[in-house]
Amino acid sequence: MAESQDQQQPQEQSTKSNATTIDDDGDDDDDYTDRFFIQVSENLPSLQECSDFVNDPSCGAISTFVGITRDNFQGKRVTKLSYEGYVPMAERELHKLCRQACQKYRVYKIAAVHILGDCPVGQASVILACSSPHRRDALHCVEFLIDTLKARVPIWKREWYDGDDAVWKENVEWKNGKEERVMVKENRER
Repeated sequence: MAESQDQQQPQEQSTKSNATTIDDDGDDDDDYTDRFFIQVSENLPSLQECSDFVNDPSCGAISTFVGITRDNFQGKRVTKLSYEGYVPMAERELHKLCRQACQKYRVYKIAAVHILGDCPVGQASVILACSSPHRRDALHCVEFLIDTLKARVPIWKREWYDGDDAVWKENVEWKNGKEERVMVKENRER
């Protein structure tokens, strides 16, 4: 009888949703099990799926961020971005980030998804969504999520240009091996 339970357990885990619900210690975290949708994979859910996940009758605001591959960088024509990452660590770090966001802002549900592999121009590479009772928390939370994701989550980006030139890109939020918020002041002299 114990053998049949052991045999069923891996099957149950493999049919589980792609939403990750692992806390810092690797244990299931009941407080957040139904509140986070986290996925790092080659198949990115749609903005609508993420928005539907965070929608809740107790909330009056949903804020989203969608990162799109643009067709240029510093005068070069970009053809695509390619992303690599270590999925278990990336999803664990996203879960920590979402927990931190819930402690920092009054938000109810969060979706944080990122693509791996090639991402052509015009396509989404990252989608973040959160719901909250009021708009300010949702807006600030999404800004916090994207800035911190780029600084902490182990996903690496390679930018491809016309002629098959490519370069690995470092996020400006990560400098000299530490998280850093980079503020750029425009020169407005006339």
